[in-house]
Amino acid sequence: MYALSVKQPWAALLVAGHKVVEIRTWLTRRRGRILIHTGKVPDRRTRVWDLVASDPALRAAADVTGGVVGVGELVDCLTYSTPEAFDADRARHLNDAGSFRPPRMYGFAFARVRPVPFLPCPGSTFFFPVDGFIL
Repeated sequence: MYALSVKQPWAALLVAGHKVVEIRTWLTRRRGRILIHTGKVPDRRTRVWDLVASDPALRAAADVTGGVVGVGELVDCLTYSTPEAFDADRARHLNDAGSFRPPRMYGFAFARVRPVPFLPCPGSTFFFPVDGFIL
């Protein structure tokens, strides 16, 4: 199976269903079941952590790093060609308009994301294989 490493607290928000689109600067044609991996380096922006601050369980999930925490179906790769288009989809990806980087951004749309038992493993910048993970 392949995994996608996502910084915290974004991974926790994705696995909890509060976020359904993960933003990237690169596109993918990959579709299907993808493991959600938490990177060891969290997002350092205070505003992002405010998204989990009021929910103790979500905050605790966001503190978990360095392994697989969820699985979901990657169903689409969206293209955001303008800051306005990016901001119009904010409810699904949760990033502020200032996160847009020209000339375009991509959104990996997920469905049926759910938590799985934590599996510690190293991550990678792009999709990477995880051996021995059985659902």
